[in-house]
Amino acid sequence: MVNVQWSMFNNAQACTNLIVGKKASADGSVMCTYNCDGFGFSGSLFHSPAGQHAPGEKIAIHGWGPSHEGQFVDQVPYTYNVVGLMNEHQVTIVESTFDGRLELQNRNGLLDYFSLMRLALQRSSTAREAIKCMAELVETYGYNSTGESITICDPNEAWIMEIVGKGPDQKGAVWVALRIPDDCICAHANLSRIRQFPLEQKRSYKSLSSKNLQHINRPEVECVYAADVISFAREKGFFNGKDADFSFRDAYCPIDFENVRYADARVWSFFRHHYDEAEMDKYLPYLNGEFDKCDHLPLWIKPDKPLSLKDLQEDMRDHFENTPLDMTADMTAGPWGMPIRPLPMHFRDANGVNYFRERPIATQQSGFTMTCQMRSWLPNDVGGVTWFNCDDADMVAYVPLYCCITQVPDCFRPENNPRTEFSTESAFWMNNWVANMVYPRYSMMIGDLRKAQHELEDFYFADQDSVLAAVENMTPADRRDYLNKKSIRYADQMMKRWDKLAKYLIVKYNDQVVRRTDKNDEFLRWGYETPGYNYEFINSIGSATGDRYKLKEVIERRER
Repeated sequence: MVNVQWSMFNNAQACTNLIVGKKASADGSVMCTYNCDGFGFSGSLFHSPAGQHAPGEKIAIHGWGPSHEGQFVDQVPYTYNVVGLMNEHQVTIVESTFDGRLELQNRNGLLDYFSLMRLALQRSSTAREAIKCMAELVETYGYNSTGESITICDPNEAWIMEIVGKGPDQKGAVWVALRIPDDCICAHANLSRIRQFPLEQKRSYKSLSSKNLQHINRPEVECVYAADVISFAREKGFFNGKDADFSFRDAYCPIDFENVRYADARVWSFFRHHYDEAEMDKYLPYLNGEFDKCDHLPLWIKPDKPLSLKDLQEDMRDHFENTPLDMTADMTAGPWGMPIRPLPMHFRDANGVNYFRERPIATQQSGFTMTCQMRSWLPNDVGGVTWFNCDDADMVAYVPLYCCITQVPDCFRPENNPRTEFSTESAFWMNNWVANMVYPRYSMMIGDLRKAQHELEDFYFADQDSVLAAVENMTPADRRDYLNKKSIRYADQMMKRWDKLAKYLIVKYNDQVVRRTDKNDEFLRWGYETPGYNYEFINSIGSATGDRYKLKEVIERRER
């Protein structure tokens, strides 16, 4: 028996996934992203080595399932190497939680969504195999999480799968999975996104119920779903129309203003970056809760031009900049245009008026962030790359890590990223050290962070051609050894640069002023500048404080 302790994340229920089909990407990659957001945990990199297993072997589950011991899943004869959320075949699985109807959670089911995803990664060589694996696992062992949107990708295909339990003590789940068109982009962010979907027809494999999952590997299959996904909704009173009109989202995750504004607004902003802005702004009534005018976003769109991996990384740093929801454009951003906001999400003033704050893609509570690239024209071990780091995507540099590696860089190892103790050996804490200096004086300091961020990422991107050339004629074992060492060097380089950046920031911005530098960016012994406030904040001072801070006498003297 193998006893595997999986470190699960509390409150990781506010995540964002962006997805790009291979014909929608600039280089033919399938790509997806993950901001794993939730207070109270420090990000780190999971690793599960490949291995052969004896008949009758079992794996112990220690996740979000029942608290008592003695819960096991039957092991399979062979499991694949998994680093982060990508395996050695470039299969990648990421998620966001939508909760949905909380009465459908079965706390006695064995498998939470993270256990489910990781088991599927260990057992699947394609996205289709992963979907089949997850469907069979929840049917056999039960599902205990709330509603999830799950992205499943491999070097050729991208899928979105949505799943929700069937209530207390009911094994299994209801779910649906759709293949995303190769020339499209998709996203999900804590709200169910699948509405109507094609239903199975006789002599057609374009869609399948779970009764026929043995046919899932047929290339013409583009939709699969639980056989009772509609009948169960009827039984529960969630739906009473014609089967053709059935909407998974409307049955299992009814919308309201909050879940649309906090969740689908992130999808809208991503789409808006890569499509006609005026067309996307027609969905603003939906984001404002005017569901009689519009009640959904498209599940996917064809972008106006192919996306690069760099585009996707910048999308993960979004705070609605240059949109009607821009978080830097009014006095709520404070004196220095801060694009993040403290919790709670909603609050009330002294007169009992309720307010809310926006929830962007990039957020301070991220435990880790990743942009995943899967390339069909390369050997798997070098074709699959997880660009990874701990903490807020806006405030970190993405570090490339190859899917074949068997050694996790020290700064990303769980034991070096404690939740409650600062460590200079921890990527999470080094990134947080810098980020929490920059947040309060964002517009003043972000340029220095961007300089370090771009310096690292530009180097990593430029170095990829040399990596491909170096491994071209290597044996698989030599390739793995080379890529292990390369990934470790990349991570070490990031940690050294961030240590240098942290020390630079505390000297340059000490005591609320900006120390002057020479043309070589070396600090001058004397001399500083006072930064002042941004105009959005200055313009709000008068309306908020009246004459409290007016220099009336000085102004009158100058006028005379």
